[in-house]
Formats: sequence, C-alpha cells, structure tokens
Amino acid sequence: MTVVIIVVVVVVLLILIGAAMYNGLVRLNQQANEAWSDITVQLKRRYDLIPNLVNTVKGYASHEKTVFEDVTKARTNALNAQGKGIAETAKAENQFQQTMKSLFAVAEAYPDLKATQNFQELQAQLTDTEDKIQASRRFYNGVVRDFNTKRKTFPTNIFANMLGFKQDKEFFEVDEAENATIAEPVAVKF
Repeated sequence: MTVVIIVVVVVVLLILIGAAMYNGLVRLNQQANEAWSDITVQLKRRYDLIPNLVNTVKGYASHEKTVFEDVTKARTNALNAQGKGIAETAKAENQFQQTMKSLFAVAEAYPDLKATQNFQELQAQLTDTEDKIQASRRFYNGVVRDFNTKRKTFPTNIFANMLGFKQDKEFFEVDEAENATIAEPVAVKF
C-alpha cells in the first residue's frame, strides 16, 4: 500500500512540475509576442510620422530629391518587412535608419527649416518614438533571453520539445555594421 502511495505522490509531483514548466514557457512566449507587438506599434507610429517630416523638409530642400526618394523607398521596404519575421524586419529597420540619417543631415543644412515649429514638433515626436522603439526592443530581447534560457535549462529542456517549444525565439538586433556607423556624421554634398 505504501508503494502505491509513493508512486502516486511521485506521479502527482511530476505532473505539477511539468505543468509549472509548461505554464512558465507559455507565459514567456506570450510576453515575447506582446513585446514584439509593442515594437510593431512603435514602428508603425514612426512610419506614419515620416511622410509628414519628409514633406516639411521637401519645402526647404526641393533639390534633394534623391534623399526623399531613398527615405520613401526605405519606409516602404520597412513596412513590407512587417510580418516577414524578426530578421527581415531588423534588416529593413537598419536600412531605414541609415536613410533617416541622410534626411536629418539635409535638415541640418537649412537653419530656417530647423527653426520651424512644425519641423521641431515632428522631430521631437520622431525622437520620442525612437526612444520607445529602443525600450520596446530591449524589453523584447530581455523576454526572448528569458524564454530561450528557460527552454534550454534543465529540467525544462527535457520537457520543452515534448510540450511544443522546439526552437528559440529570435533576438531583434541592430546590425553591427550599422551600429558602427551610427556615431559617424552623414556627409551632405551640394
């Protein structure tokens, strides 16, 4: 009789441990999905601000046509990358950030433009959005780190594959080459 009780207790403990592991993985998976959603919301906000910013700058720098075309193309590529995976979105975002630097370099060349209230408001909103994107990216990457760590650590790693958590989530990373050029000023030639 005591052997049956011990077996039942062990089985119940294993079920409870398995349920706790499963619930932990589900919770982290949902947090990662929510964090990714937050990133896409902020990216959408930024994409919505860009046409207004471009139109404001266009009025002052009409001969900088290629910069505006590049920004518009990069924005379109970034919008099209939405839903194609984290790696594709990150690549499009890196290209988009590079073209935005060119746009702000053009704006720097026009002091009257920088002084207009409309441009200042748009630039402030864009800066705020960029800060929110960075915060959302850090939060997302933190949740992904926690999920991947939990999925790979013992004893959860034994049950993770059986419970349907077979692969790691991708980090949303900025390209290292892009990081290196962020500090470099963009050359503007007339």
